[in-house]
Amino acid sequence: MSTVTDDIRPHGVRLGLPLAIAAAFSFAMSGAWARGLIDAGWTPGAAVTVRVWVAALVLLVPAILSLRGRWGALRRNAGMIAAYGLLAVAATQLCYFQAVAVMDVGLALLIEYTAPIAVILWLWLRRGERPSRRSILGAAIAFVGLVLMLDIVTGAEVNVVGILWALAAMVGAASYFLLSAKADTGLPPIALAGGGLLLGAVGLTVAGLVGILPLAWTTDDIAYRFGAAHWSAPWFVPVLAIGLVATALAYILGIASTRMLGSRLASFVALSEVVAALLFGWLLLGQLPDLLQALGGVLVLVGVVVVKLGEPRPAEFVEPVPDAAALPRA
Repeated sequence: MSTVTDDIRPHGVRLGLPLAIAAAFSFAMSGAWARGLIDAGWTPGAAVTVRVWVAALVLLVPAILSLRGRWGALRRNAGMIAAYGLLAVAATQLCYFQAVAVMDVGLALLIEYTAPIAVILWLWLRRGERPSRRSILGAAIAFVGLVLMLDIVTGAEVNVVGILWALAAMVGAASYFLLSAKADTGLPPIALAGGGLLLGAVGLTVAGLVGILPLAWTTDDIAYRFGAAHWSAPWFVPVLAIGLVATALAYILGIASTRMLGSRLASFVALSEVVAALLFGWLLLGQLPDLLQALGGVLVLVGVVVVKLGEPRPAEFVEPVPDAAALPRA
C-alpha cells in the first residue's frame, strides 16, 4: 500500500521550506527563457523536448548511481514513473509552453498554479481528508490573489486558447505534487526525477517523429530585453538554462521538498513560483506587473502562511508506517 505524505513532517520543515522555495524559483525561469526561444521561431514542442532531454541526460548517471542496485524498486514503481514522466513532466511542460506562446508568462503560470486547490479537493474527495478551516481560508486568499494577479477585475483581454492550455498544465501540476509526495516507494528523489524525465523525453521525441508534435527550431541568437534595453544570447544559453536549472535542479529540489512537507503544503509554497516568474518576466522580457498584480502576489504569500497555520501541529502528527518491502536498502 502506498502512503502519501499529506501532512507536515515536523523534522523536515526547516529544510523542506527553503528547498521548496529554491525549486519554485528554479522552475519559474523556464517560461521567460522559453518565450524568447518561441519568439525566435522555436515551436513549444521543440523547446520542451530539448529542455527535457538536457535534464534527462544530466540526471541519468546520478539517477543510476542513486539506485545502488535497487532495481526491484524501479520495477515496482514502473507505473508511477510512467505517470510521472508522461503526465507530470512531458504533458505539464508542453501545455505550459503552449500557453506561454500566446499569453504572458506570469499569466500562464498563475492559471497553472490553481493546482494547489485541485490537490486539496482531490485529497478530500478521493481520500476523505477534509482540509482544516484555515487551509480552506488560505486557499481562498491565495485564489483571490491569483485573480488579482490575472488582472481580470480591470477587464484586461484574456486569450481563451492560452487559458485552456494553462488549465491543462494545471492538471499535470496537481499530479506532480501528488506523485512526488509518495514517500514509501523506495526510490531516491533523483531516481524518480531522472526516470520520469528520460521517459518524458522519449515520449516527446516519438510524438515529434510521428508528426503529432510539431518540432521546429533555429540556431539564431535569441532576443531578450531588460526594460528599454535589448540584448541577445546564443541559442544554447536559454536551452541550457532551461534544461539544467529550470528542469534538472528544479525537479530534484521539488521532489525532495515535497516528501518533507507533504503535497498540500508543498503545493502552496510552490505558489512563490508565480512571484518569481513575474520577476524573471520583468528581467528577461520587460514584462512588469502593475500595482494590482503586486497586491495579488502579496495575497498569494499570505495564503501560503495561512495554509501552514492550518496544518497539524507536531504533537498531533503521526508518521505513517510504509510497507517493509518498499523501504530503501542501505
